[in-house]
Amino acid sequence: MRVTTKGQVTIPQHIREQLNILPGAEVEFEARGDAVRLTVARKSATRGKRIVERMSGKGTIRMTTDQIMALTRGA
Repeated sequence: MRVTTKGQVTIPQHIREQLNILPGAEVEFEARGDAVRLTVARKSATRGKRIVERMSGKGTIRMTTDQIMALTRGA
């Protein structure tokens, strides 16, 4: 198997199926001497949760939910 210019390799299908690695799954790499170990990453915050955590508390205008809903829906 060859590594692409972007450093990518394809995980063979039988290994993906054995480890239940689906598209979008997170994996981790660990170097051990001249070998690399690939493991399925532990459950971490989803992308959406990370975005919400990063944005939480960033608002500068204080509005109630009703005020926001009125703005988005119109009068």
